[in-house]
Amino acid sequence: MSGTDESTNLKRAEELKTAANEAFKANKFSQAIELYSEAIELNGSNAVYWANRAFAHTKLEEYGSAIIDATKAIELDPRYSKGYYRRGAAYLAMGKFKEALKDFQQVVKRLCPNDPDASKKLKECEKAVQKIRFEEAISVQDSERRSVADTIDYKCIEVDAQYTGARIEGDTVTLDFVKDMMEDFKKQKCIHKRYAYQVVLQARDLLKMTPSLVDVTVPDGHHFTICGDVHGQYYDLVNIFELNGLPSEENPYLFNGDFVDRGSFSVEVILTLFAFKCLYPNAMYLARGNHESKGMNKIYGFEGEVRSKLTDTFVDLFAEVFCCLPLAHVINGKVFVVHGGLFSTDGVKLDEIRAIDRFCEPPEEGLMCEILWSDPQPQLGRGPSKRGVGLSFGADVTKRFLEDNNLSLVVRSHEVKDEGYEIEHDGKLITVFSAPNYCDQMGNKGAYIHLTAPELKPDIKTFSAVPHPDVKPMAYANNFLRMFQ
Repeated sequence: MSGTDESTNLKRAEELKTAANEAFKANKFSQAIELYSEAIELNGSNAVYWANRAFAHTKLEEYGSAIIDATKAIELDPRYSKGYYRRGAAYLAMGKFKEALKDFQQVVKRLCPNDPDASKKLKECEKAVQKIRFEEAISVQDSERRSVADTIDYKCIEVDAQYTGARIEGDTVTLDFVKDMMEDFKKQKCIHKRYAYQVVLQARDLLKMTPSLVDVTVPDGHHFTICGDVHGQYYDLVNIFELNGLPSEENPYLFNGDFVDRGSFSVEVILTLFAFKCLYPNAMYLARGNHESKGMNKIYGFEGEVRSKLTDTFVDLFAEVFCCLPLAHVINGKVFVVHGGLFSTDGVKLDEIRAIDRFCEPPEEGLMCEILWSDPQPQLGRGPSKRGVGLSFGADVTKRFLEDNNLSLVVRSHEVKDEGYEIEHDGKLITVFSAPNYCDQMGNKGAYIHLTAPELKPDIKTFSAVPHPDVKPMAYANNFLRMFQ
């Protein structure tokens, strides 16, 4: 390449970086990644481009890709503090506090010893690691731990005379109670902890009895609705019910995981879904997402929100109940529904999913991990996960899985989409995401899927975000994580 061509490439790369920065500021993170990638093609030795792309990946929750890019920035310029910052933030978002701590120590102790902001973040990270070490030291093995649910007798809890909120009369959750509770939630009122315990415990009893893979039968002429991630966006959940009707025996729903975290009305969302599960056990189906786990809840807000709105005991109770959630659903033997995606090996049969012992925190590998974390990719075959957990899988993987199990369609969630959904893999896979304007910044629509038997042809409905009270997303999240938002 001549000196003139090289100079032209460097200039064009800078123009692309500037355009990418503008896209990033406009919350167009996918576009920013594309532009940074073009700049890297022209000048792959600029550490800033790699670090900036890492930050954009982090905004899309693609933490595995962010770590790869930030590591490349560090390799190119070992004294570039933002490389360590970006990698540390990605490790932090994955709950890998010890790895994050090492990167922030590099920034403070070696590169920017006089930076007060870096010092503050390092101190917060050190606190988080100390807390984790303490919790590990006092933790009890799952096999030795007594069930929290077994220690709670909600009938012994007195309801104060001045309490004016929704009430359950007796042992049965009624539609009137659920409607009253939802109205209270709209006004930012919480229900009495007696009734919250009752709802959660009764939902637990129902969920414990379900298999890891649930077979759903939709009679001919009847319909079924699948919703994706809600992520604590209660007012958008209410809007879904206003647009599509409340759950009932004639209007069944499947919510496909990630009910909580990030949005700051997660308690309202989960209590509403659990209450409908109690009311209509065969018309409200709930699947586990990757955010129905202790590790995610500790970082992304649900744990803090539960402590604020309910009690510490509820933190452990929800963690226990989340382990009871099924992992997958099959509708009329044809539509396979999971939160994340497919598997690292071919030949996985539905009976293997039915046989998963799901009553635990999600493992870091294996079928259960992949169900909760994997994502589709445009390329054929399989590739590393952009999230750093699970894997990416192509259309050929989807096709073989469907053929092996005599299925026709995969429906999954787990990823924000501009239109609330995306059809991929030659029409054999649909992503549905039901949290519009995700985290109050993405500008995306939400969507849900209508299936009518016997054809089960997907009829996708989209909707926009509705206003909510001025409580920001991540308001209850880990203090340290909020420093990087």
